[in-house]
Amino acid sequence: MSSRGAFGTSMKQGKKRAITVDDLLKRQEEGLSNGSNRAAKRLKLRHLESDELNPGSDGHEESESEENDNEMRRQSDEDRSSEAGSSEAGSEEDVGEDGGEESLDDGDSSDKEDEQRGLSIVTVGDRMGAFVKKQIEPRPVLKQDTIQSFTSFGVSSALVAALTSMSIKVPTPVQAACIPPLLAGRDCVGNAKTGSGKTIAFALPILQKLSVDPYGIYALVLTPTRELAFQIAEQFAVLGAALNIRTAVVVGGMDMMAQALELEQRPHVVIATPGRIVDHLRSTSGDWNLARVKFLVLDEADRLLTSTFTPELSYLFNVLPKERQTCLFTATWTPSIESVANAPPRPGKQKPFIHRMTETVETVSTLKQHYVLVPSHVREIYLFHLLCNPPESTLHLRRAPPEPIKNAKKSTKKSRSKQSRDEEELGQPPPTIIFCGKSRTAAYLTSLLKTLSIRSTALHSRLTQRERLSSLSLFKASVVPVLISTDVGARGLDIEDVAMVINWDLPLEPEEYTHRVGRTARAGKGGVAVSFVTEKDEERVLGIENRIRTKLEELELPESKVLEKLNVVSTAKRLATMELHDAKFGSREEIHKIKTARLSRVGDEA
Repeated sequence: MSSRGAFGTSMKQGKKRAITVDDLLKRQEEGLSNGSNRAAKRLKLRHLESDELNPGSDGHEESESEENDNEMRRQSDEDRSSEAGSSEAGSEEDVGEDGGEESLDDGDSSDKEDEQRGLSIVTVGDRMGAFVKKQIEPRPVLKQDTIQSFTSFGVSSALVAALTSMSIKVPTPVQAACIPPLLAGRDCVGNAKTGSGKTIAFALPILQKLSVDPYGIYALVLTPTRELAFQIAEQFAVLGAALNIRTAVVVGGMDMMAQALELEQRPHVVIATPGRIVDHLRSTSGDWNLARVKFLVLDEADRLLTSTFTPELSYLFNVLPKERQTCLFTATWTPSIESVANAPPRPGKQKPFIHRMTETVETVSTLKQHYVLVPSHVREIYLFHLLCNPPESTLHLRRAPPEPIKNAKKSTKKSRSKQSRDEEELGQPPPTIIFCGKSRTAAYLTSLLKTLSIRSTALHSRLTQRERLSSLSLFKASVVPVLISTDVGARGLDIEDVAMVINWDLPLEPEEYTHRVGRTARAGKGGVAVSFVTEKDEERVLGIENRIRTKLEELELPESKVLEKLNVVSTAKRLATMELHDAKFGSREEIHKIKTARLSRVGDEA
């Protein structure tokens, strides 16, 4: 009886067993000794190309057959060891990949079955060879493996510990790209989406190099808004606490004498708005200067590189030393940024390192962007309905205000009033920022929402700097859930868990939309942006969609429910208008215009 017949008999006995190496060797010898063995022919065909390239070599086929025989013996041993382990586990189906699972009958010895049996042997050899090759070859480097740690950049342990205390353990793409070239002494242009950690990308290299040779004034950071300057100073203070870093914020709206005294102390890092730092440079008596500045950072560079700041920047570039590192960071790539990036470097300097985000969409994927078609004269009603009925995805972000200090001598009447206030708190919206185009509109909406029992605060240029900082503090501390701001709050502000951004007025420039909605959906979190589109905003919407390369989705609000509060909102509108009139808000703006005109005339005469 042939080996195939014996194997078939063993299968018929009712107990399946794993194929052994003896069975494989017998079948292999039978197949190789058979002149009509098609498996051997297939093995020849696999090396046909090499045979044609080396004609006339005697004994080539015989030696090749012996090598294949040895290879299959070795692979059979490996297969036997693996299958033996499977059989010990009690599996009845692990018979091997050489056709052992098929039911073989005695006497069935057709050429077709011989071919299949020979092919199965080749298949085992091919698979085992691929397995061995896979174990020998080095593992390919995955994309996740390219993400490095801050320590691998050469960042000191003190700074890494400070990052860990801020729950920052892995660098973001913009940080991983920009930190090494900055540490190497190159200039840098960084472009990344809002909330991607651009401040850390330039703060770490500054602090790392400053720790080697500390002196002041070492770095100058320029920002377009005052609030952003204070925020950057806070991050420098936290990161450089272990290094005893001293910072100074030099912005408008604050006492110039106090700022001058602070600059005379030569802080390590100065964070300033261009106009105020130029005022100090022009009025200084020589007790301090910027002659030893090693780093110049333009944060929100797309806004700084506009005609608004051109005179101040020209003055600063003439005062600052030529041998310095210059860093530009922005969330929107504009033609001005493009021209700076493509400008030829000065003799002896390298071309700046450029990191530009590869995504075609400027806004983050976790942001849901909607628009509401609404007539301009009834926006207040729709705004009130939206704040009272926010999207479901934002409801979990509703935050209770901090509890007031308890007084033991409270009367019963006060307790009841507190209960009524607590009932009103249930209808408060989640943290929301409403952007509008003018300071008067921001003041009007703040008064309107307060009349409608929605806690809100304003942020605009007509407030003093202390009032602006106070409004931000109230919003960050969840004392008020709604911040109504002009574009002074659209740049760089990092406020935790902002659930929704509402564009009461669409911005004049499409890139400003990116910065506005970037106040939410930061650091991988979700958020909602809703824009009110009136009969005059069609072209602006198209410009925004072309800029961000995303279509806004329409948010349909139930008109019947919206109009239920028509009388209440109409009354609040009249009261808010009367309050602005009594406060003479318009007259303050007129005075501001007169001052601006006088200053411009003085500048022209000078």
